[in-house]
Amino acid sequence: MEAPPKRVLTPAEPKKILSSEGGSYYAWASSDLCMLAEAKVGAAKLLLNHRGLALPKYSDSSKVGYVLQGSGVAGILIPEAESERVVKIRKGDAIAVPMGVLSWWFNDNPSEVLEILFLGDTSKAHRSGEFTDFHLIGGSNGLFHGFSKEFVSRAWDLEEDKVEYLLKSQSGTGIVQLKEGKSLPTPESQEEGDKLRLVFNCEEAKLDVDIKNGGRVVVLTSDYLPLLEQIGLGADLVKLDPAAMCSPGFSSDSAFQVTYIVRGHGRAQVVGIDGVRVLETEVKAGFLFIVPRFFVVSKIAGNEGLEWFSIITTPKPIFCHLAGRTSVWKALSKEILTASFDVDEEIEQHFRSKRMQDAIFFPPSTN
Repeated sequence: MEAPPKRVLTPAEPKKILSSEGGSYYAWASSDLCMLAEAKVGAAKLLLNHRGLALPKYSDSSKVGYVLQGSGVAGILIPEAESERVVKIRKGDAIAVPMGVLSWWFNDNPSEVLEILFLGDTSKAHRSGEFTDFHLIGGSNGLFHGFSKEFVSRAWDLEEDKVEYLLKSQSGTGIVQLKEGKSLPTPESQEEGDKLRLVFNCEEAKLDVDIKNGGRVVVLTSDYLPLLEQIGLGADLVKLDPAAMCSPGFSSDSAFQVTYIVRGHGRAQVVGIDGVRVLETEVKAGFLFIVPRFFVVSKIAGNEGLEWFSIITTPKPIFCHLAGRTSVWKALSKEILTASFDVDEEIEQHFRSKRMQDAIFFPPSTN
């Protein structure tokens, strides 16, 4: 039988796709990170300088946006809605952006760059593993530049000279810097509408796990951000303390894990379903890597700690941990353990007595 093709799991950094005075756009290409195409997920980053505006666009993929730093404003227009939703965004916010939604992004903060990570589902995209955006307006790639002035004039009910002026007035492409004196809509207040349906702050959320000197995790599901159910994704934010370890584990519901290292550095190992280690690598801020279905991953933080944001290709992921208080080892009977390891009961009891208090995150040894 022919051996399956070797997977390349090595973490990668993105390439700059677009740059202007308003900011820049980076993306991971499936040609550089082949697991993107296999998992049918895409990844990109948007950086906006002060008064930088990412022009209104559609995408061929559903995404989760995560604000890595800064603050700003986002506009979301859901199909068939009568008006856009305008929300304030800040560091730690997660925003669900389903396919078919029109969105724009703006940095109104003079002191900090607005940086947003986008991870999403490309199963229906033009190119598996990559996002393709469709801009309403822009110097060369606006959708209406492709139509003749006659068609646009008929569609907009405008004279052709007015059409020509509108289409040529914006020379920027994708990202522009808003001129002084121009303003954007005021974000809705917390009380107006159900903001949590669009935005959820992971930094201030109730912790799902909190281990002293070990780490913390917030699991983002459709319970917190209902649009995740529509786009079929789940997400989590994990903060691992210095020298702490994250238990070996895997998604037991056949999901891929797409992980972006937000801060710090550390080491990661991934083991395949045949028990062979397929990845052992250093990871650092800015790296993206993907864990295949049913592959087991574990990480150990460096001396600065390690923080990552992940999406999982299911809206309510189920994880199986292979070490710690909540692991399968604690649930199996002593008879099965002694038989499986082929050891006596004394060794089994010693093994079972370890990690009785620690779950998922293990603080560094004090010995």
